[in-house]
Amino acid sequence: MIKKYDSGVFITKGQILEQNSQDAKALNVAKAKEGTISYEILKQHNRGKNMQQLKLAFDALASHDITYVGIIQTARVSGIEQFSKPYVLTNCHNSLCAVGGTINEDDHIFGLSAAKKYGGIYVPAHQAVIHQYMREVFAGCGKMIMGSDSHTRYGALGTMAVGEGGGEIAKQLLDKTYDIDYPKIICVYLTGRVNDGVGPHDVALEIIKETFADGYVKNAVMEFVGDGIEHLSAEYRIGIDVMTTETTCLSSIWMTDDTIKEYLTMHGRKEDYARLTPKEGAYYDGCIVVDLSKIRPNIALPFHPSNVYSIAELKENVEEIFALTEKKWKEDMGAEVDFSLREKIKNGNLLCSQAVIAGCAGGLYENILAASDILKGQDIGKDAFSLSIYPASQPIMLALTKQAVTDSLMLSGTTLRTAFCGPCFGAGDVPSHQGLSIRHTTRNFPNREGSKPTEGQFAAVALMDARSIAATAANQGMLTGADELEVAYTQPAYQYNSEIYQRRIYNGWENPRSEEKLILGPNITDWPAMPPLGQSLLLKVVSVIMDPITTTDELIPSGEISSLRSNPLKLAEYTLSRKDKNYVERAKEVQQMEQKRQQGQLSAEVGAHLDILWEKWHLSEEAVLDIPIGSTLFALKPGDGSAREQAASSQRVLGASANIASSYATKRYRSNLINWGMIPFLYTGSRPFEVGEWLYIPDIKTSLQKGEQAINAYVLKRNTVEEIKLETGELTSDERKILLAGCLMNYYKIK
Repeated sequence: MIKKYDSGVFITKGQILEQNSQDAKALNVAKAKEGTISYEILKQHNRGKNMQQLKLAFDALASHDITYVGIIQTARVSGIEQFSKPYVLTNCHNSLCAVGGTINEDDHIFGLSAAKKYGGIYVPAHQAVIHQYMREVFAGCGKMIMGSDSHTRYGALGTMAVGEGGGEIAKQLLDKTYDIDYPKIICVYLTGRVNDGVGPHDVALEIIKETFADGYVKNAVMEFVGDGIEHLSAEYRIGIDVMTTETTCLSSIWMTDDTIKEYLTMHGRKEDYARLTPKEGAYYDGCIVVDLSKIRPNIALPFHPSNVYSIAELKENVEEIFALTEKKWKEDMGAEVDFSLREKIKNGNLLCSQAVIAGCAGGLYENILAASDILKGQDIGKDAFSLSIYPASQPIMLALTKQAVTDSLMLSGTTLRTAFCGPCFGAGDVPSHQGLSIRHTTRNFPNREGSKPTEGQFAAVALMDARSIAATAANQGMLTGADELEVAYTQPAYQYNSEIYQRRIYNGWENPRSEEKLILGPNITDWPAMPPLGQSLLLKVVSVIMDPITTTDELIPSGEISSLRSNPLKLAEYTLSRKDKNYVERAKEVQQMEQKRQQGQLSAEVGAHLDILWEKWHLSEEAVLDIPIGSTLFALKPGDGSAREQAASSQRVLGASANIASSYATKRYRSNLINWGMIPFLYTGSRPFEVGEWLYIPDIKTSLQKGEQAINAYVLKRNTVEEIKLETGELTSDERKILLAGCLMNYYKIK
């Protein structure tokens, strides 16, 4: 059902022509690269002198209430006077203000005061999840939007959108650029028609399954074309598109047609439509062909969206597949809590504990409508199984109510909630210990939906489409694919009503009120001071993580900890708490050594290496006192998942100076490290570092100033020194300056 090409391709006369084929030899690759939709959009937004090193300026920005406080604090310290472009502040993550006293609502009041002062757009809690609001109000053909959330994807509406860390949003607010090399453009060629019961999540999971593991689209732009698109509704396309984040691509863009024109017109923005299509003979760096007619209802088993099986295949081989999943989990993750999926098998059937349809992926009108059709006249049962549905915006809720869709859902025992992202990251509908929750949400990473393995609590999440979730609910929790049922799907047209927003949302764009004061609750604190990079560096390894991938949820927990994200010092106490419970203590010990050094004293642990430092480099005690001390961690592939900058900033608050990795899962995590003054080292040696080892990196400042990528570093033993090679990877001139300054805020202060 999916074919990937090993070489680049040309799309000519609706056909795919491989670059290495005889017919393609006479074609000009360089010129044909300019024929993609992506090239034209990137060209229009590039402030740079060439298309190889892009300097991109976005049309609009978006953040939610887990990220916008830190971003505005960063921009404030950097000297901002007003937002340079439309900036939407949504309140869809910390909407439930019942955890942590007043601090969640304090963040919301801060956001409103910032929107008034600097000219922003403020969307109150329960109105819309961040991405649905941007789809309804801002996305348009040929635009670019950046958001401080990894699922910032509006490609189906003709908008190239990028999810990045807070530092990059702050740069855009200050009218700076997003600097990247021109990315690979990968064609996703859709053909055929989907079958009844197959939803957008099924298609998305199939694509993720085929692209994630080998990095086929990593940091690339996925450009959707093909004759299969015309058979998909706008929301169906949106549902596929939002999940492209889980492939680790940079962004996405789709061909547009009258279906998208109708969608934008319905939302009162007909002028934002333009027909986007690649030019004849456009060249792509790779190609994925997806035959929609062959996709069946899917399930992504714990603990990644790429761990995908068809529901039919799983039901036929459930014991074998679950045994394989459990074995891989224990091998890869070193789970501290024993968890058995096979315990969920009852009389040969899989019994699920809970179900959720929510957020930017699940909470769309058509998904909920289909679920209602399946559940009409049904009963989800009186046992532990439950189903909760969160429409993605109040306009969607209103439309469902007018169509009486909510009636059949509520009468089945389903509960309806307001627009909220919480179920996607562990702040709502957290499954019970040893539970298995099926969800039409975006991720099913370990530790993400509220589990605390270090405290003996563990649950698992599987991803499914809303249609199969509803079919399972109609079967009172027994796993059921939507294609197993005969359903008369109704298709009442969506009626969008903007009056809700007009009467409730504060729009201060182009009307900043400098006299307004920011309202800072008692939990909102400034960032602590970050030191500039020294000439040389002493690093102590305080954590070694050998998991194949380390997610941002493991670097800094999601869920209830989100209430602390406006207080860097309090939040830092939870760094790696669900992966390495000793990290904070070890990092603080190193931080205390650095504080002692600043007072003119060397700790006994550093002093123990004086002999070797003298013998190898003739460094006296006084010279060593001039070398800053920081902590570091080693991980094979950190940073998959969320764009939250706190995954990096919390390490920095505890005195970290670098990360060392075999590779970085996403560009956005690497960007977060750089913007917080931590060097993103790469290490490809034959063995990992050990916790407690020290590294000496001489003249790192000079190396960065010269633009050197290969760095000599030395692992200090009691009696020996082992020389190793570290790499910085490609760094822009500004990125090097940020690292030298110690963080983005310092860099702007200097400027």
